[in-house]
Amino acid sequence: MSHTSRRSLLAVFAASAATVPLSGLAAAPARAAVSAGSSGSLAAPAGLTSPRSSVTLPPLNASYFSQLTLNTPLTTAVLSGTPSRTEVTSGGKRVALLTTGARTVVLPGPQRTFTENKKSFVDDFGRTLPDLSLPVADRSYWGTSPGGGSWSTLGPADTDYSVVPGAGVISLTTDFASRHATLRDGEITDFDVRSVAHFDKVPTGQACSYALSFGYQDTSNNYRARLSFLTTGAVELRVEKEVADKVDLLPTTSAVTLATGVAAGTDWTIRVRREGTRIQVKAWRTTSTEPASWTFDVSDPTFGKGRVGLRALANDGCTNLPVKLVVSRFQVDQSTWAAPPSVTHGDWVRVLPVPFDGNWTPELEKTIRAWAGSTAPDVLAYAAMFLADAPAVVGGTAPTKDKQVLGQAGYGYLDPQGYRYEGADFHEYMNTGWTFPDGTYTGPSSKQVGNLDCSGYTRMVYGYHMGVPMAAGEDTSRTRIPRKSRHMVDYAPGARIDQTDGTNPPAATLLQPGDLVLFNADSGDDNPTVTVDHVGIYLGVDAEGKRRFLSSRKTGNGPTMSDLGGASLLDGTGTYAKKLHTVHRI
Repeated sequence: MSHTSRRSLLAVFAASAATVPLSGLAAAPARAAVSAGSSGSLAAPAGLTSPRSSVTLPPLNASYFSQLTLNTPLTTAVLSGTPSRTEVTSGGKRVALLTTGARTVVLPGPQRTFTENKKSFVDDFGRTLPDLSLPVADRSYWGTSPGGGSWSTLGPADTDYSVVPGAGVISLTTDFASRHATLRDGEITDFDVRSVAHFDKVPTGQACSYALSFGYQDTSNNYRARLSFLTTGAVELRVEKEVADKVDLLPTTSAVTLATGVAAGTDWTIRVRREGTRIQVKAWRTTSTEPASWTFDVSDPTFGKGRVGLRALANDGCTNLPVKLVVSRFQVDQSTWAAPPSVTHGDWVRVLPVPFDGNWTPELEKTIRAWAGSTAPDVLAYAAMFLADAPAVVGGTAPTKDKQVLGQAGYGYLDPQGYRYEGADFHEYMNTGWTFPDGTYTGPSSKQVGNLDCSGYTRMVYGYHMGVPMAAGEDTSRTRIPRKSRHMVDYAPGARIDQTDGTNPPAATLLQPGDLVLFNADSGDDNPTVTVDHVGIYLGVDAEGKRRFLSSRKTGNGPTMSDLGGASLLDGTGTYAKKLHTVHRI
């Protein structure tokens, strides 16, 4: 990633006719414009070489810069509902919406589409599982991959799966029974994935095989690129599909012998790349150079979206069981979701220097006029700049001079079982200490550099980038953003928009982009006094008509607007829809 000044970043977001790919600061060609008032969305990134995440603007024109034609004076009206809101109009059109007690202001501007696609990641199995201190029913046998979701391990026994630092292990304890380890992400379509593994023995009696599976629907329906390790020491490569338990080679392919006399413990890499119906496969001894050409390059439309993962099998008659498949790496270089989440609207969220007190003043009018039509980064633009593959941007003034202030963020570092620690605040992402308004100093954490937990992400956007004061801890003054979501629910500065009645999630009829959405989502929290344990930033209505939010999550390893490990939606029957507790406006 290139390191770019913050001033350059502002120039990118202000560029006309720009798609701002978060995987690079250079503006890509403009997409088709969405007309004002349109409910349609711009095209989402597609293909393996597209940005993982992007903020898309249609071509700008003079009509966007409405401050040049605003009427004098502007007209204000207090709207019904609680809290009190003031609508500012010019010529009958809204130019701003202010909330008494809050600093955030929503203004109309150029329509933008916010899109996120799947994050690349490497799982090198740096953990120990299962955790034998847990009850059997609670044990995770391969745990969670970094950015890829949790692993599902199936057949025939849970105890056939384990992880030791540096290796995911599948023990073939019985013959002719497939073992599957797949990532719980069934929305993957196009991808470029590789795995590295070896068997600890050369099999006797009959062969053993390991495969990279893809388009996986279930154990009876999937594709796989399979390496067979024969009793002679030979290694053969096939590409197969299994439909309703019937296995066939893909059309025009056959088994290819890649090597003979292969010793036990020799690592082999399988790589599969799929775009549309095109499937390309190769495999090689990991210590040798990757072949320049694909062994198989075929087309097959049987399975579309599906999981990726691994399969291991000892053929009926293998006589030196147990044989162990030792997987040292599972790497997703590129991948896309079948329907990447996208949100399109023309709302821009700005922050006043002080809370709006309900009085319309000449000074406030001057501020609103200056904001009208501006495409300088707002709350939502900054929030998007921590999504997958967002470029690193370095600060230029103390205390964050030469520190990264924007760019793809993780959630937290891993404990010995591979679970992510929370506790990564905004300043730890930047690898710097911070002195808070009450004089409390909190130092950096070398383990949390580049990470943001859910409240740290919120504070990074609203506190560091938008200038809202922050507290070192709980802080009951209601003038500073507390450190934890459980305290934000009661003490964050601003205005309460809605809250649960204790039984049902709030209707949140006055919800607007930029609002904090707070959840009681952790069913495993043993503290009965904790009513809120997660916080996000409401983004807007997505292409499916659902209300979608941004938050930093453990399963996705960082800020996300996607549904990996739970839908980032306030509608429907998902965890976050059911567990929404409070809506708050900073």
